[in-house]
Amino acid sequence: MQSENNLLSKINHTVDQLADPKTYEVVCHEHRLGEPVPSSEKLARIVNMVREILFPGYFGNTTLRQDSLRHYMGVYVDELFALLSEQILAGLCFTCDRKEEVDFKERERYAQSLAADFISFLPEIRRILVTDVEAAFVGDPAAKSRSEVIYCYPAVRAISNYRIAHRLLQLGVPLIPRIIAEMAHSETGIDIHPKAEIGESFTIDHGTGVVIGSTCIIGSNVKLYQGVTLGAKSFPLDEDGNPIKGVPRHPIVEDNVIIYAQATILGRIRIGRDSVIGGNVWVTNNVAPNSRVLQFKARESSFKDGAGI
Repeated sequence: MQSENNLLSKINHTVDQLADPKTYEVVCHEHRLGEPVPSSEKLARIVNMVREILFPGYFGNTTLRQDSLRHYMGVYVDELFALLSEQILAGLCFTCDRKEEVDFKERERYAQSLAADFISFLPEIRRILVTDVEAAFVGDPAAKSRSEVIYCYPAVRAISNYRIAHRLLQLGVPLIPRIIAEMAHSETGIDIHPKAEIGESFTIDHGTGVVIGSTCIIGSNVKLYQGVTLGAKSFPLDEDGNPIKGVPRHPIVEDNVIIYAQATILGRIRIGRDSVIGGNVWVTNNVAPNSRVLQFKARESSFKDGAGI
């Protein structure tokens, strides 16, 4: 048994090591007193509240009645504005590298302005999500109703998070869009970067393992299956050998394209409209419109007397 003094000495030595600036300078964030910090719990509440607003009667504890809907919309929007303003402010504070030059009150007003701009775009997000839900319902024979699609399909959850995060990113909100997108990634296994540009009537069947990179451009009426990767083939390097960020490096997928399970499409290539990409193929070159990219057909072999392949 170690003596009490030895135990305290060991603990104090560990505290000294953990408090050594050399060990945490890369992974430490220091903020000014009173500045908010992004909260995963509050952002989850924001996303859930947006879902309640966009899909009335499906989420939350509200019983949908036409005579009270406007009242509940007003209550939700008021709460959303307050929470979202706070979290946008937290993102702005968290990413600022010249804090001594920033007027906190002015930044707070700017965060409120961004929150109001986002809320004013909610009717358009709903309009687009209606097309996504319809694409999932029409495209899946197993779907019994649109309600089933909204409640149960992971693609709707991931795509709605993406459309929320994408709009926030368009408004210039830092950090918060990526957190919202990664929340859906953790929940569904669908990884959509909020910077990607995705058209209407977009759906993902099953969904697990789908990856859509940050510079992807996807047209309208596109359908992906599980395990599809729209990724980068290589990264250009700067003179110091570090990857150059922000360079378009992910695929462009035009309208009316279907990409089947486990297909891997890499690089800044173009998949032409009305094309079909078969499962388990590897594509690194442009595909002309109306193309079919498939594997070779399987060969049948017979075995006699226990012979192998």
